[in-house]
Amino acid sequence: MASLLGNLFILSAPSGAGKSSLIKALLEKHDDSSTYPMQVSVSHTTRAPRPGEVDGVHYHFVSREQFEALIEQGVFFEYAEVFGNYYGTSRVTIEQTLHRGIDVFLDIDWQGARQVKAALPDACGIFILPPSASVLRERLTRRGQDAGEVIDSRMREAVSEMSHFDEFDYVLINDNFATALNELEAIVVAQRQRTMKQQMRHQNLIKDLLEQ
Repeated sequence: MASLLGNLFILSAPSGAGKSSLIKALLEKHDDSSTYPMQVSVSHTTRAPRPGEVDGVHYHFVSREQFEALIEQGVFFEYAEVFGNYYGTSRVTIEQTLHRGIDVFLDIDWQGARQVKAALPDACGIFILPPSASVLRERLTRRGQDAGEVIDSRMREAVSEMSHFDEFDYVLINDNFATALNELEAIVVAQRQRTMKQQMRHQNLIKDLLEQ
Protein backbone atom coordinates (compact mmCIF):
# COMPACT_ATOMS: atom_id res chain seq x y z
CA MET A 1 0.00 0.00 0.00
CA ALA A 2 1.31 3.47 -0.87
CA SER A 3 2.29 5.90 1.87
CA LEU A 4 -0.74 7.43 3.53
CA LEU A 5 -0.90 10.93 4.93
CA GLY A 6 -3.38 10.10 7.68
CA ASN A 7 -2.68 7.83 10.64
CA LEU A 8 -4.62 4.67 11.38
CA PHE A 9 -5.12 4.03 15.10
CA ILE A 10 -6.30 0.60 16.25
CA LEU A 11 -7.88 0.56 19.70
CA SER A 12 -8.68 -2.77 21.32
CA ALA A 13 -9.83 -3.70 24.80
CA PRO A 14 -12.09 -6.10 26.64
CA SER A 15 -15.75 -5.07 26.67
CA GLY A 16 -16.25 -2.50 29.43
CA ALA A 17 -12.69 -1.15 29.49
CA GLY A 18 -13.82 2.17 28.02
CA LYS A 19 -12.21 2.31 24.60
CA SER A 20 -15.34 3.59 22.81
CA SER A 21 -15.82 6.32 25.44
CA LEU A 22 -12.18 7.40 25.08
CA ILE A 23 -12.40 7.62 21.30
CA LYS A 24 -15.65 9.59 21.54
CA ALA A 25 -14.16 12.03 24.05
CA LEU A 26 -11.03 12.57 21.96
CA LEU A 27 -13.01 13.27 18.79
CA GLU A 28 -15.30 15.68 20.65
CA LYS A 29 -12.28 17.50 22.06
CA HIS A 30 -10.85 17.99 18.55
CA ASP A 31 -14.14 18.38 16.71
CA ASP A 32 -13.17 21.80 15.31
CA SER A 33 -9.61 20.85 14.34
CA SER A 34 -8.87 21.53 10.68
CA THR A 35 -5.12 21.01 11.03
CA TYR A 36 -5.40 17.38 12.07
CA PRO A 37 -8.88 16.07 11.23
CA MET A 38 -9.88 12.70 12.67
CA GLN A 39 -12.85 10.36 12.60
CA VAL A 40 -13.92 6.97 13.84
CA SER A 41 -14.45 4.18 11.35
CA VAL A 42 -18.02 2.90 11.08
CA SER A 43 -17.84 -0.90 10.94
CA HIS A 44 -20.31 -3.43 9.61
CA THR A 45 -21.83 -5.90 12.05
CA THR A 46 -24.43 -8.65 12.15
CA ARG A 47 -25.41 -8.06 15.78
CA ALA A 48 -28.66 -6.33 16.64
CA PRO A 49 -28.57 -2.59 17.47
CA ARG A 50 -28.39 -1.69 21.17
CA PRO A 51 -30.68 0.99 22.61
CA GLY A 52 -29.76 4.37 21.13
CA GLU A 53 -27.59 3.01 18.33
CA VAL A 54 -28.24 4.34 14.83
CA ASP A 55 -27.55 2.50 11.58
CA GLY A 56 -24.75 4.20 9.64
CA VAL A 57 -23.61 6.16 12.68
CA HIS A 58 -22.56 3.57 15.23
CA TYR A 59 -22.45 0.58 12.86
CA HIS A 60 -23.72 -0.53 9.48
CA PHE A 61 -26.15 -3.22 10.66
CA VAL A 62 -26.50 -6.05 8.12
CA SER A 63 -27.72 -9.64 8.10
CA ARG A 64 -25.34 -12.57 8.34
CA GLU A 65 -26.07 -13.42 4.71
CA GLN A 66 -25.27 -9.87 3.59
CA PHE A 67 -22.04 -9.85 5.59
CA GLU A 68 -20.85 -13.16 4.14
CA ALA A 69 -21.60 -11.87 0.64
CA LEU A 70 -19.40 -8.81 1.36
CA ILE A 71 -16.61 -11.14 2.52
CA GLU A 72 -16.80 -12.96 -0.80
CA GLN A 73 -16.56 -9.62 -2.62
CA GLY A 74 -13.36 -8.73 -0.74
CA VAL A 75 -14.89 -5.58 0.71
CA PHE A 76 -13.39 -5.78 4.18
CA PHE A 77 -10.03 -4.46 5.36
CA GLU A 78 -10.46 -6.81 8.32
CA TYR A 79 -13.25 -8.86 9.81
CA ALA A 80 -13.79 -11.20 12.73
CA GLU A 81 -16.51 -13.16 14.47
CA VAL A 82 -17.00 -12.19 18.13
CA PHE A 83 -19.70 -13.55 20.46
CA GLY A 84 -21.36 -15.19 17.46
CA ASN A 85 -21.55 -11.98 15.40
CA TYR A 86 -19.43 -10.68 12.52
CA TYR A 87 -17.65 -7.31 12.63
CA GLY A 88 -15.78 -5.83 9.68
CA THR A 89 -14.25 -2.63 8.30
CA SER A 90 -14.45 -1.43 4.69
CA ARG A 91 -10.97 -1.45 3.16
CA VAL A 92 -11.76 1.09 0.43
CA THR A 93 -13.33 3.59 2.82
CA ILE A 94 -10.35 3.43 5.20
CA GLU A 95 -7.77 3.90 2.44
CA GLN A 96 -9.62 6.82 0.86
CA THR A 97 -9.94 8.56 4.22
CA LEU A 98 -6.25 8.13 5.07
CA HIS A 99 -5.20 9.40 1.63
CA ARG A 100 -7.10 12.63 2.39
CA GLY A 101 -4.94 13.15 5.48
CA ILE A 102 -7.66 12.25 7.98
CA ASP A 103 -6.70 10.15 10.99
CA VAL A 104 -8.95 7.12 11.46
CA PHE A 105 -9.72 5.26 14.69
CA LEU A 106 -10.66 1.60 14.54
CA ASP A 107 -12.53 0.18 17.54
CA ILE A 108 -11.90 -3.53 16.97
CA ASP A 109 -10.80 -6.67 18.80
CA TRP A 110 -7.33 -8.25 18.74
CA GLN A 111 -8.23 -10.55 15.83
CA GLY A 112 -9.13 -7.60 13.63
CA ALA A 113 -6.10 -5.67 14.88
CA ARG A 114 -3.82 -8.51 13.83
CA GLN A 115 -5.32 -8.51 10.32
CA VAL A 116 -4.96 -4.73 9.97
CA LYS A 117 -1.34 -4.80 11.18
CA ALA A 118 -0.52 -7.49 8.63
CA ALA A 119 -1.96 -5.34 5.82
CA LEU A 120 -0.75 -1.98 7.17
CA PRO A 121 2.28 -2.34 9.49
CA ASP A 122 2.43 1.42 10.12
CA ALA A 123 -0.96 1.34 11.87
CA CYS A 124 -0.64 2.30 15.53
CA GLY A 125 -2.05 -0.31 17.92
CA ILE A 126 -3.29 0.79 21.35
CA PHE A 127 -4.62 -1.66 23.94
CA ILE A 128 -6.72 -0.41 26.85
CA LEU A 129 -6.82 -2.31 30.14
CA PRO A 130 -9.15 -1.83 33.12
CA PRO A 131 -7.51 -1.12 36.52
CA SER A 132 -8.79 -4.43 37.93
CA ALA A 133 -11.11 -7.36 37.19
CA SER A 134 -13.59 -6.16 39.83
CA VAL A 135 -13.82 -2.72 38.22
CA LEU A 136 -14.37 -4.32 34.82
CA ARG A 137 -17.23 -6.46 36.17
CA GLU A 138 -18.75 -3.40 37.86
CA ARG A 139 -18.68 -1.45 34.60
CA LEU A 140 -20.34 -4.28 32.68
CA THR A 141 -23.01 -4.65 35.37
CA ARG A 142 -23.66 -0.90 35.48
CA ARG A 143 -24.69 -0.91 31.83
CA GLY A 144 -27.84 -2.82 32.76
CA GLN A 145 -27.99 -4.38 29.29
CA ASP A 146 -26.88 -7.96 29.95
CA ALA A 147 -27.99 -10.79 32.22
CA GLY A 148 -25.64 -12.23 34.81
CA GLU A 149 -24.65 -15.22 32.71
CA VAL A 150 -23.80 -12.93 29.79
CA ILE A 151 -21.58 -10.83 32.05
CA ASP A 152 -19.86 -13.99 33.29
CA SER A 153 -19.22 -14.94 29.65
CA ARG A 154 -17.85 -11.49 28.89
CA MET A 155 -15.52 -11.68 31.88
CA ARG A 156 -14.14 -15.01 30.66
CA GLU A 157 -13.72 -13.58 27.18
CA ALA A 158 -11.96 -10.54 28.68
CA VAL A 159 -9.15 -12.73 30.00
CA SER A 160 -8.60 -14.16 26.52
CA GLU A 161 -8.77 -10.69 24.97
CA MET A 162 -6.32 -9.14 27.45
CA SER A 163 -3.77 -11.90 26.89
CA HIS A 164 -3.00 -10.28 23.51
CA PHE A 165 -2.04 -6.87 24.95
CA ASP A 166 1.63 -7.37 24.04
CA GLU A 167 0.82 -7.41 20.31
CA PHE A 168 0.11 -3.67 20.48
CA ASP A 169 2.41 -0.65 20.34
CA TYR A 170 0.97 1.04 23.43
CA VAL A 171 -0.94 -0.01 26.54
CA LEU A 172 -3.17 2.38 28.52
CA ILE A 173 -4.72 1.68 31.94
CA ASN A 174 -8.16 3.28 32.07
CA ASP A 175 -8.44 3.92 35.81
CA ASN A 176 -8.90 7.69 35.80
CA PHE A 177 -10.73 8.62 32.59
CA ALA A 178 -9.19 12.10 32.24
CA THR A 179 -5.69 10.70 32.64
CA ALA A 180 -6.31 7.94 30.11
CA LEU A 181 -7.71 10.50 27.65
CA ASN A 182 -4.61 12.68 28.02
CA GLU A 183 -2.38 9.67 27.44
CA LEU A 184 -4.33 8.69 24.32
CA GLU A 185 -4.05 12.24 23.00
CA ALA A 186 -0.29 12.21 23.61
CA ILE A 187 0.08 9.06 21.51
CA VAL A 188 -1.93 10.60 18.68
CA VAL A 189 0.14 13.80 18.70
CA ALA A 190 3.40 11.81 18.71
CA GLN A 191 2.32 9.70 15.74
CA ARG A 192 1.53 12.82 13.75
CA GLN A 193 5.06 14.17 14.24
CA ARG A 194 6.82 11.13 12.81
CA THR A 195 9.40 12.08 10.18
CA MET A 196 7.65 10.28 7.33
CA LYS A 197 4.31 12.00 8.04
CA GLN A 198 5.87 15.44 8.48
CA GLN A 199 7.86 15.00 5.28
CA MET A 200 4.66 14.24 3.37
CA ARG A 201 2.65 16.99 5.07
CA HIS A 202 5.29 19.75 4.75
CA GLN A 203 7.17 18.73 1.63
CA ASN A 204 7.11 22.25 0.13
CA LEU A 205 8.39 23.83 3.35
CA ILE A 206 11.19 21.29 3.69
CA LYS A 207 12.13 21.74 0.03
CA ASP A 208 12.35 25.51 0.46
CA LEU A 209 14.41 25.23 3.65
CA LEU A 210 16.93 22.88 2.09
CA GLU A 211 17.37 25.08 -0.99
CA GLN A 212 18.60 28.07 1.02
